[in-house]
Amino acid sequence: MLGILAFILIGAIIIFVILYRNASGQNLSRYVAENTSFIYDKFAPYTYSSIRDKIKDLGQDYTPYQYMVQAVGFAIGGAIISYLYFYNLIISIIYGLCAVAVTPYLNYLRCKRLYSEFIFEQIQVYTSNTIMEFATTQSFVKSLEGVYNSGVLEDPVKTDVKVMIDMAYENGTIDQSLSFMSTKYDFYMVKNMHQLFLQITNEGARDTAESLENMSQDIDTLVENVYRDRLDRAQFHKKFLQFGIILYFMCMLLQFMLGKDKYFGLLELWYVQLIIHAILIVNSYFLLSGEKYYNENVGAE
Repeated sequence: MLGILAFILIGAIIIFVILYRNASGQNLSRYVAENTSFIYDKFAPYTYSSIRDKIKDLGQDYTPYQYMVQAVGFAIGGAIISYLYFYNLIISIIYGLCAVAVTPYLNYLRCKRLYSEFIFEQIQVYTSNTIMEFATTQSFVKSLEGVYNSGVLEDPVKTDVKVMIDMAYENGTIDQSLSFMSTKYDFYMVKNMHQLFLQITNEGARDTAESLENMSQDIDTLVENVYRDRLDRAQFHKKFLQFGIILYFMCMLLQFMLGKDKYFGLLELWYVQLIIHAILIVNSYFLLSGEKYYNENVGAE
């Protein structure tokens, strides 16, 4: 009963704040959204800002309003789930705040995945177009210049291709250029294509059409497998999240089996509360680990 009254009191305070800010000419949703975005920028991992700048350019970043909705949703979810475990308002508030604190990390993982997918697509464009240009120019440097000037690449790959061109002219060979690109973009198709061009350049092969065609087909096959893998992973991710959320509500089954009175009696024991905290933390760690794996191991190759 006290818990319900406390929730009603919090709701009344929130309504009062909304009415007060509206009366004073301030928009609450805009105020919360701006502050939520500030918190994301301040406490997210240090590489988040650089990655997020590119995601913004691609138009795939969350708006401040979406940040606010995400943070509020996590806070409410964390508070409700923990309340169903402990029936304690203070503990619920603490878990709600902890849930909000996790959201910048989750968004960082999301941006990192989107950035990795973007880089992979750019590398696909780089390799495919370089092969097509080489079939016409029969010169690796000229091929790079053709791809660079065609406008099909975006930064940071476009800038790195320009670095390759400058290195090739400065050194008089393509060895350093290939090494630079292969090291920075550790992709199977990049290394194989560079090895092929290095072999053609050093050995002076005359008939390269078949080798280039085979390389192009290998790239197409690889890209097809990657996109198929992404669809499979997305479907598995949905099922994983559903399973993780269901685990949170196993306490309801336990309460149904024991009865509310016996469950409340168990909550009075300190070691039982410790076990329940451990269950919540382990389940949360399980979900976070799954999210990390899904977003970091994007299945590029």
